Amino acid sequence: MSQLAEALHGEAPGPPVEALFVYCSNPASICPDQNRVLEGLRREDLFTVVHEQFPTDTVAYADIVLPATTQFEHLDLHHAYGHPWVQLNRPCLDPPGECRSNNDVFRGLANRLGFESNLFEVSDEQLARDVLWENQESTPAALEGITVERLTEEGPMRLRISDDPPFGEGNFPTPSGKCELHCQRLADDGFDSLPTWTPPAESPESAPELAAQFPLQMLSPPAPQFMNSTFVETDSLRKSAGGPEIEISPTDAASREILDGHHVAVFNNRGRFEATARVSDSVQPGVVVAPGIWWNRYAGDQSNANLTTPTRLTDLGRGATFFDNLVEIKPV
Repeated sequence: MSQLAEALHGEAPGPPVEALFVYCSNPASICPDQNRVLEGLRREDLFTVVHEQFPTDTVAYADIVLPATTQFEHLDLHHAYGHPWVQLNRPCLDPPGECRSNNDVFRGLANRLGFESNLFEVSDEQLARDVLWENQESTPAALEGITVERLTEEGPMRLRISDDPPFGEGNFPTPSGKCELHCQRLADDGFDSLPTWTPPAESPESAPELAAQFPLQMLSPPAPQFMNSTFVETDSLRKSAGGPEIEISPTDAASREILDGHHVAVFNNRGRFEATARVSDSVQPGVVVAPGIWWNRYAGDQSNANLTTPTRLTDLGRGATFFDNLVEIKPV
């Protein structure tokens, strides 16, 4: 996902991408280096299928759009996410029209492609039982006694985990079992073995020439009204969000003759988007914040913050570097 731009332009390892199946995602809005992602999605030789509930930005680039079910219409298992509970989601409505769940579509594709039936001809309920380790010789302690039947009859169930602080007795998943301030594994991989600060790849320290052109470090966290790019289709939430904004410090605003409420352009050598300036002491000089992520279709200039973000990956974990991003701002 972080390097879809490279994949669509034939710059990633492996065979060229000739078909793209999009589900539970909106890459035309959320992927970094968005200009190149959109160029890739416009390829005449790319066959794109989008399985969706709403007409997202990515739907506009689809050759085929398939209707997807919602949580009201398919069975699912909701695992603990920031809490210690697990819940079974049973459908309460029949899927309208030709709507199908992700799993149902995957099963259909696997059958047509001749994949192993023992992998793909498994019902959603059996998948839930497998995740809960039902009828296994050994069940993880956290899942003991939690079954599909009990979740159906009793509702959400708490995982069998202690309320004690994690690692209160040590037992860290390290070779020594301790919290290792000195990590030999990092040293073996060529990194500093002690906690240290590494400047961003795009910063005055590491890229002074780039920082001279684009001196502001831009962060693009989710807006409170949205969850990344989810819920942007909701009129009331867009109205509450007000529109794309960029928060800038009074010092940086004054040097650029920007006032609160000014319409501004945010840009670097990857792309450009427009937003309303919010001059505030909530950000420090040298930093700007663009809450997002707006669908392009709902932005005045049909663009969002990911036109400026990089596809570079982190040195540890190979994660995205959305916040390692230098930009400049000017009034429009």
